[in-house]
Amino acid sequence: MNIKKVILSLLLIFTFGINVKSQTNFDKTKLDSYFDTLELHNKFMGSVAVSKNGEIIYTKSIGYSDIEKNDISTVNSKYRIGSISKTFTTILILKAVEENKIDLNQTIENFFPSIKNSKKITIKLLLSHRSGIHNFTSDKDYLTWNNQSKTEKQMIEIITKGGNDFKPDSKAEYSNSNFVLLSFILEKTFLKSYSEILQEYIVKPLELKNTYVFGKINTEQNECKSYYFYSGNWMLAPETDSSIPIGAGAIISTPSDLVKFANALFHEKLLKRESLEIMKTLKDNYGIGLFQIPFYNKIGFGHNGGIDGFSSNFCYFNDGDISYALTSNGTNYDNNKISISVLSAVFEKQFEIPIFSNFTITSDQLDQYLGEYSSKKIKLKITISKDGNILQAKGSGQPMFPLEVSDINKFCSEEVKAYFEFNPSEKSFILKQGGEQYTFIKIKE
Repeated sequence: MNIKKVILSLLLIFTFGINVKSQTNFDKTKLDSYFDTLELHNKFMGSVAVSKNGEIIYTKSIGYSDIEKNDISTVNSKYRIGSISKTFTTILILKAVEENKIDLNQTIENFFPSIKNSKKITIKLLLSHRSGIHNFTSDKDYLTWNNQSKTEKQMIEIITKGGNDFKPDSKAEYSNSNFVLLSFILEKTFLKSYSEILQEYIVKPLELKNTYVFGKINTEQNECKSYYFYSGNWMLAPETDSSIPIGAGAIISTPSDLVKFANALFHEKLLKRESLEIMKTLKDNYGIGLFQIPFYNKIGFGHNGGIDGFSSNFCYFNDGDISYALTSNGTNYDNNKISISVLSAVFEKQFEIPIFSNFTITSDQLDQYLGEYSSKKIKLKITISKDGNILQAKGSGQPMFPLEVSDINKFCSEEVKAYFEFNPSEKSFILKQGGEQYTFIKIKE
């Protein structure tokens, strides 16, 4: 469940091209050096794992699980995986279907009569993000209460109050509300807690030793805290209470567990083949608990996640029988680039160890960039400010984030994949993001 807003909406599904080979004798030393460079420059804290034919062939962890205690993360450090939880929830729903406890085409009015259009919204529409139910994590006040425990009744009231954004099945639009409701349907169907159902149907059968529904972060149990990188330092992020996301984002795990989970799912050890095919069938680019990930002429499936300062993704490719997972508790870089580099190494493709700029700038030099800017191309105002010798950007109605200097008049945020090129003499800058380019003019000093 990604709660962090950025200047422009970003699709976190990654795409990269490789040629699958049977060899696993790849350059692990170079890949280790790649991660050492990220760690040295405070670009990433987290862990990755890759498996081939069901066997783990590479793992790597860098950074700290608890900076305050100086605890270094290991391959067994546990990370909150956010929306990857939705894949687990989807499997549990389909298990209930296989056991004839529920039907994908049944509507939800018996479960949630207060929700608008409940007589038209089916369980399948919830799974495929086609219900039209408003996404409560998009609300402006969400971050004021997400760390508070909520009851089922309270969450249903919040979702009901949010209303509907479109007619059921008219389009697909991502909504965490869908999977919170699916969690409650599971609990009502099995007469057990979501946590118990997860353990019974997925965790115990697969012997996933580090996967469960999280509570308060407990570093004594090897659970990571999460961090944002701000003004040159890692800053502790707040904790979302697990009662808020439930099956939409309340699972904790490790990359090793996630690749084991992916292998089991796609080798039909969790669901029947017809159920797996339902998950993989796309409509408006949405599967059921999965997204499609292309590798040139190869097609993989997976999901990404984000919650607080945590980010994650996993994917599986039948061509090569490759599973990959990344979990992070702090990133100041583009996780997509990390995924590309890891898989390029595994499949013996070229990748480069990044060289990070040593260009420095003083606080006084930043003054020429400060002010409020607007663009004729998009309805968004961006305020440029500073904190010491760190330049900051803030879109209207959105949180502030730091910019890293890369060259003269050039700044970037790898985390949100935004690149700023200033022209102080013309009091303007060019924003490059998501393959688009926007010119902003200063309207206020």
